[in-house]
Amino acid sequence: MEPDRLFHIYNRGNNSQTIFFRREDYTTFLVKIRKHLNPHLDILAYCLMPNHFHLMVHSKEAMDMSRYKQDLRMMLSSYTRKINFRTKRTGSLFQQNSKSKPLEAKDYAFICFHYIHQNPLRAQLVTEIEDWEFGSYRDYAGFRNGTLCNKEMAYQLLDIPKSREDFIEQSKMVIDPSKAKNFFL
Repeated sequence: MEPDRLFHIYNRGNNSQTIFFRREDYTTFLVKIRKHLNPHLDILAYCLMPNHFHLMVHSKEAMDMSRYKQDLRMMLSSYTRKINFRTKRTGSLFQQNSKSKPLEAKDYAFICFHYIHQNPLRAQLVTEIEDWEFGSYRDYAGFRNGTLCNKEMAYQLLDIPKSREDFIEQSKMVIDPSKAKNFFL
């Protein structure tokens, strides 16, 4: 993985099954992101949905792709072990291969950033984006002071406003489905 590049990472449950069963599962997964991915990647945006997740990341350093994939696999397998133990289930929780798409064009990255945040609204899990607790929207909109995302890096790379009001207004934009199709699982 080359330094100073943006990627959209996502995966979902095997057969689209649920991967987050209760609030504690979401927070456990966020801790695992911090432990396994944050040393090498800046998290710019995230959204954890009941049966899938999205991350927008910025590579901090040159990194062997096999090392990155190993860290991601370790994160997902340690989460799976925890869920399997608690729920007395066996087998894989996630689809075998996580997707990691480079975001080369600035406008594509901008659309991806907002798509990630709009995911719970599009899935009709909430009626207002800020009502979804398990994404980074609330941090950028000033409803929470989360520390997982490198917001300064996101402001710099994505040209998103720092002002709460301007960010919320920008977030209400409607994404053209033809541009967003590459983000759907």
